[in-house]
Amino acid sequence: MATTPSAVPGAATNRRVYLSELLGRPLADPGGQPLGRLGDVIVRLRGAEYPLVTGLVVRVGRRAVFVPARQVRALTPGTIEVADTRLDLRRFERREGEVLLRADVLGYRLIEVSRARLVRARDLRLSAVGGEWVLDAVDTRFRRRRLLRLLGGSRQPHRPRDWQEFEPLIGHLRTAPWRGRFTRVHRLKPAQIADLLEEASADEGTEILGRVHADPELEADVFEELDEELASRLLDARTDAEIASVLARMGADDAADVVAELPQRRRQPVLDLLPAGQRVRVKALMGFNSSSAGGLMCPDFLAVPASATIGDALAAVRRSRTLPPGALSSVYAVDDDGRLVGTAYVVTLLQSGEAGGLAEVCDRDPVRIGPGADVTEVAVLMTDYNLTTIPVVDPGGRMLGLITVDDVLEVALPENWRQRGAALSPDSCHLGDQSAGGAGAQR
Repeated sequence: MATTPSAVPGAATNRRVYLSELLGRPLADPGGQPLGRLGDVIVRLRGAEYPLVTGLVVRVGRRAVFVPARQVRALTPGTIEVADTRLDLRRFERREGEVLLRADVLGYRLIEVSRARLVRARDLRLSAVGGEWVLDAVDTRFRRRRLLRLLGGSRQPHRPRDWQEFEPLIGHLRTAPWRGRFTRVHRLKPAQIADLLEEASADEGTEILGRVHADPELEADVFEELDEELASRLLDARTDAEIASVLARMGADDAADVVAELPQRRRQPVLDLLPAGQRVRVKALMGFNSSSAGGLMCPDFLAVPASATIGDALAAVRRSRTLPPGALSSVYAVDDDGRLVGTAYVVTLLQSGEAGGLAEVCDRDPVRIGPGADVTEVAVLMTDYNLTTIPVVDPGGRMLGLITVDDVLEVALPENWRQRGAALSPDSCHLGDQSAGGAGAQR
């Protein structure tokens, strides 16, 4: 767009305008003669920069035509004026990377990144900056309908919020690959993305997953946090190889839960495509009742020989990059046959001299449980002994896996716990907008 003063859109008019004030308004030539009515505003997303207005979609009779932004001389609630009467009357067709504010954003839901929730775009603000119009703010508050205002209700003021606080869910397939390069979803934690997927409609969920698909590790972490039934449903649209690729990066316990929810005809083909080690762990876990200790446990834990030194144990902790932090709170001493003979907290190891023997600081009679125990027994033991993890052993005392406190909580909480709103930290609250997000009809 040209940047000379005469070509600055709205140079002599208001510098800010809301989309709701423009839609349906007449488009006029310099002499004030109407040429058509505004149907939509086109922007191009630019990552960290505000989306740039590149043109208008104008209804001329029954035809939608494109008016480039450089031809727009005035853009106000009362006046949309072009520099000349020459319009290209060819029917408008969307180009790669173009986003239509009315068709794609207004009235649809966005991700409010700072609070990891879905909110609806009630209005959009355009501002003239440096000779160009940009989309710089969103109003997410529900505003009184026009009929109620006519009956005597006062007009509610806009409460604009910075566009950069949001990630749009546009749903237009041709622009999806282009938009994916600038996503802000990657700022969220896997559990937050999983919460969004739990709330999202089918179309919204597809788009959210599309944003994380380029990062296989993040995608696997998100699936670990999902309800198993939803995870299976989202994966069902993929090929066996694509499902196996996700499951291969998940913890074996979470992967086993997802496989169990897949349609029967797909389970074995998917299992056959898993890496050998993951396949063995997943199949072993599927042999236990899902609510038993064996079904809850993760088969990955940190075991070292009982004869090791404290320094050896700490070195093993440093090398264990793939184990989740919760599973690394303790080190398990085992004998040559894999039988559990002692447990030591990592903090105890850090407070001890590295030259000492691991056996010297171990609990030689650690609390443990069999794979057939139910979740109540597990919870009681962990509560009685103030444990965050508990080892699972077979009848011979050989260690099979490890249960962490979050595994127990996930089973013990009510079934609808994922639908409960997450607690917000004080610095995440916006004093100007305390309304609950994501209310209203689905997209």
